[in-house]
Amino acid sequence: MDFPTACPACHREVRVEFTDSAVHDLSCSQCGSRFCVFVRKHKFEVLFDLGTRALMDGYAREAVASFAASLERFFEFYVRAYALERQAGTEGGFGAALKAWEGTWRHVSSQSERQMGMMALAYLLREGREPDFLTPKALGVDFRNRVIHRGYLPRREEVDAYAARVFALIDRLLVELGEGAVHAELAQEQAFAAHLAALPEGVTAVFEEHPGMFRARRFGGTLGGKRALPGKTAPPLNDAQAFARALTERGPLLATFRKSGER
Repeated sequence: MDFPTACPACHREVRVEFTDSAVHDLSCSQCGSRFCVFVRKHKFEVLFDLGTRALMDGYAREAVASFAASLERFFEFYVRAYALERQAGTEGGFGAALKAWEGTWRHVSSQSERQMGMMALAYLLREGREPDFLTPKALGVDFRNRVIHRGYLPRREEVDAYAARVFALIDRLLVELGEGAVHAELAQEQAFAAHLAALPEGVTAVFEEHPGMFRARRFGGTLGGKRALPGKTAPPLNDAQAFARALTERGPLLATFRKSGER
């Protein structure tokens, strides 16, 4: 998946492929300027948006793979945020906590079952209750495995239901995480700062925030800027309604963002 950006020197539009680190070292083919684009977006967000784009374009099976990967990477995001939140005030500060986290995650980075165990324990310790969402039924494990591992070709309505399940779970956990997410944000900013400090002289740094299915929820509080009136509670949405509303309000932004650089 790529995204459009602009050369800071000549303003020519450049298409850039997302990297795993969210750091993109570039040079303009027109004027030769060198610049580095830092995208303030986490991997689970990029993957969910990739799934949304695939769904909108009619690639149902590819969408399932991206949604499933998004959920796994969100669990990593949650555990990181909790670990840093818990340790940031200890001796050595945030830097020591981040180093300890990175060393610990290395032990489970290629083992999804152990990562799930870390998620279960992190949720129990932080929220004080059982992670009821980690059952195979709640996660849609059978559907995911049929599509990814057994080559099942899903119908659009099945993918919509799976996407709604994943969206609702991530959204719920982001709400519960609350300000704790700031610690994971800070970890990304520190990685950016280290890369920025190592940039050669003459390279321009560009920081960007992109539209996405979760960005409005995290930074604006609600979708579409709509808030309940004082003393009134908005009617609850089920998984399908919540995803459909997000797709209606955020989907066009993703489509516009994608098409802006198409030739």
